Amino acid sequence: MAGAQQLAGLNPSAMARRKKGEKIDGWIVLDKPVGLGSTPAVSRVRRLFGAQKAGHGGTLDPLASGILPIALGEATKTVPFIMDGRKEYRFTLRFGEARSTEDAEGEVTATSDARPTDDALRAALPAFVGEIEQMPPAFSALKIDGKRAYDLARAGETVQLKPRQVLIEWLEMVGRPDRDHADFVVGCGKGTYIRSLGRDLAKAVGTVGHLSALRRTVVGPFREEGAISLSKLEALGHIPALFGALAPVATALDDIPALAMTEAQADRLRQGQPVLLTRDAPPSGALVRAEVGSRLVALVRSDGVALQPVRVFNL
Repeated sequence: MAGAQQLAGLNPSAMARRKKGEKIDGWIVLDKPVGLGSTPAVSRVRRLFGAQKAGHGGTLDPLASGILPIALGEATKTVPFIMDGRKEYRFTLRFGEARSTEDAEGEVTATSDARPTDDALRAALPAFVGEIEQMPPAFSALKIDGKRAYDLARAGETVQLKPRQVLIEWLEMVGRPDRDHADFVVGCGKGTYIRSLGRDLAKAVGTVGHLSALRRTVVGPFREEGAISLSKLEALGHIPALFGALAPVATALDDIPALAMTEAQADRLRQGQPVLLTRDAPPSGALVRAEVGSRLVALVRSDGVALQPVRVFNL
């Protein structure tokens, strides 16, 4: 009854705000645990903050751990910049078993008694560095005729994906726990599947294999040492403490130059109107962050005459 009385005392706008969530803006760099999917992880963080909007900066498989950047509020407008950012992973390749999902979750589809030497593994790595062609896993979030590939694969349908170009910046073997396993670290670009990399590497050294462990350690500007676990986040328990875990919206745009605006110029940008170039303006085609003091106003692009708003932020 008390709850109903409290709700009755709220004006309609306050009731709508409570129903839809609060305006919370920023990034949570979540250290996602093994066994939790990316979408459920986003939902749990959103509920903790009571935020209106939430999204993430790149799917992480349930069997993988590590950095899952979660955008709240206006930070969702910067998700594409995180999706396009470079990523780093640690992974363990298990030799002798190929699996349907290319990781430990799937069914065994092939076996081999062959085990590569350390020298053979190191000799194979250079072929996987640079721009390479990679076939995505059948169990992936890619869409085929509007349906997710993993949904088709789980239904027993044949999944026909096309190979695509991906960038592997570097790839190193960092450990060999036993003859069945090898540990690697890799830096890569957008769209790289580490499960496919492991599968193809095993094949290149004369055997079959799958990933037995995978951890993402870097996503764009977000690094492992700055991440927070879900259990620690939930232990904070209340909004003032949770705010301490929020990274600013502009963190996702750190590699984009900033340009100081006056309040009058900022008001024009907020209204979707261009701002005429000044002498110290960026060259034509350049993308910059328009800021007033330390407050992010908009992403703008120069057309040689004016700064045109590309994305406006309500901060």
